[in-house]
Amino acid sequence: MTTTRKHSDELHLALYRKMFQIRRFEEEAARAYAQGKIGGFLHLYIGQEPVAVGAVAALQPTDYAITTYRDHGLALARGMTSRAAMAELFGKVTGCSKGLGGSMHFFDAEHNMLGGYGIVGGHVPLAVGTAFASKYREDGRVAIVFLGEGAVSIGDFHEGMSLAALWKLPIVIVVENNEYAMGTSLARTLSVEDVSLKAVGYGMARDRFFAHHVLEVYDRIGEAIDRARTTSEPTLVEVRTYRFRGHSMSDPGKYRTPDELEERKRKDPLLVSRGELEGKGHQEALQKIEAEIEAEIEDAVRFAEESPEPGPELLEATTYKGAFAR
Repeated sequence: MTTTRKHSDELHLALYRKMFQIRRFEEEAARAYAQGKIGGFLHLYIGQEPVAVGAVAALQPTDYAITTYRDHGLALARGMTSRAAMAELFGKVTGCSKGLGGSMHFFDAEHNMLGGYGIVGGHVPLAVGTAFASKYREDGRVAIVFLGEGAVSIGDFHEGMSLAALWKLPIVIVVENNEYAMGTSLARTLSVEDVSLKAVGYGMARDRFFAHHVLEVYDRIGEAIDRARTTSEPTLVEVRTYRFRGHSMSDPGKYRTPDELEERKRKDPLLVSRGELEGKGHQEALQKIEAEIEAEIEDAVRFAEESPEPGPELLEATTYKGAFAR
């Protein structure tokens, strides 16, 4: 295993900034949801930030990233602005999907973030198709797809795994195992705890580790990305992580004990990074980052509140007589 100590503090600070941005964005999104400013579902990423941040840092800007409905973290890590993300949650026309997608359907073509998808596991074949297109075109791009451990029993996951291995596609399939598929513990949903073993049946490379440190995520997923780019071989990576909130805002999370939750929060990777950087004398840099992010999130909320609603003219293109009918 590659250690985290070889990396510069500058990289660590940059990754801390992204994790802190996602944390503060989602805390304010939760507040707005409770105030009735956001409708529909809201699945928060709080606690899982090092997975998206570490993985995206190992990608190149031209690579593709696809995820499921817990998509705010990946979108922000990939480069979406807090304004576009918050406005989408508020259902405003200035949002990343013009206010029509909402929390589960973030999309950012500029940064090759090809969507959050609401159908569990249904996006895996889409990611595999993206990787197939890259191999066919010989464009050197890698696709990375994120899913929860609850999706590994879905047929689409296995169809995607089968084709990715058979056709040797440049893809990294990342299972973010937060231990509770919706509200059901890992022990009650999977007969084998080690999700990465599913790669063996398809002759695919695999890796498995805990997301205790963002730089370890960067290293481990970086190895899988390098494999995809240099040999066009797929990898299944299981990253054990933990979400501090319920499955969605409507979930009080009573299927786990307060003691378990508090124990996990004491190992919060965001605080681990902060403590480590503070110990290295970067207190002033940390305070500057946090002040800038606080101002950015405050601006994003204000921007979302003041942005206009989508008009009926926006719906025309989405009908069978609109642009998609051509």
